Amino acid sequence: MTDILTIHTQELGKSYGNVEAVRGLSLAVAPGRITGFLGRNGAGKSTTIKMLLGMIRPSSGEGTVLGMRITDPNQSVELRRRVAYVSEDKRLYGYMTVGQILRFTSVLFPDWRSEVAEQLLREYELPMNRKIKALSKGMRTKLALLLALARKPELLILDEPSEGLDPVGVEQLLQSLIAQSAEGTAVFFSSHQISEVERIADHVCMLEKGRLVLDVSLDEMRQSYRQIDCVFPALPAEREFQIAGVESVRAKGLQLSIFTNGNTEAIVERARDFYASSIQVAPVGLREMFLEKVKEN
Repeated sequence: MTDILTIHTQELGKSYGNVEAVRGLSLAVAPGRITGFLGRNGAGKSTTIKMLLGMIRPSSGEGTVLGMRITDPNQSVELRRRVAYVSEDKRLYGYMTVGQILRFTSVLFPDWRSEVAEQLLREYELPMNRKIKALSKGMRTKLALLLALARKPELLILDEPSEGLDPVGVEQLLQSLIAQSAEGTAVFFSSHQISEVERIADHVCMLEKGRLVLDVSLDEMRQSYRQIDCVFPALPAEREFQIAGVESVRAKGLQLSIFTNGNTEAIVERARDFYASSIQVAPVGLREMFLEKVKEN
């Protein structure tokens, strides 16, 4: 396996006038991963993706994708040959039919896999003779995915790929991404659908107000992070729980909710020192993690 990071940015930033869309972003995405890219609307996800693809220039910092500098015009062209991108708006040539855009795209890429395109045509039930402008939103999404997946890219970048898909289409998408990853393609996708990310991602990066607030493997999150809810006869000061492993402490009535990334036993013992009448320790899912990180910022 290559030592070159799939995506590597250092202090990457983008400003529009006085608005900082992305601030000091340092990412290190290893090869062979399915990486979920999370954040609220306006958090900077689409701006980040466009910088990675050389579609817009950063205001500060630097980055590489597959070892190629995103600010180098020549390397940026080569980068787009090796990366497949499905945008949020799924823009396609509306005047073409499905069959025409398949033939048009296939001659552009030497690594085009006709057998994959034919398999996905059947699976997605796309009508070859229908014009793209007459397709439903879900069908346009499926067509954009087919055009990306049939190329066998080294990196697949998707911005809200499941938008417009029904539950069957979402399941087909997720299975396609898993299969693509198994073949060696790195997958980097932004989504608001946390359950979809949690199902298939190996790693999660999260933006909030343009800043990276989480960069963790799903395995590490499941093993290390816990929510500890404690009820006390008299509420101790929150500072008493500012110890190793504690990320945040919130009080409500006589209850403290403690969000931790480890050191669970010591934190529970501290709660007992203050005569907690109830202590509940629960694993943290990606939804809870998302809400926690959004609350903090």
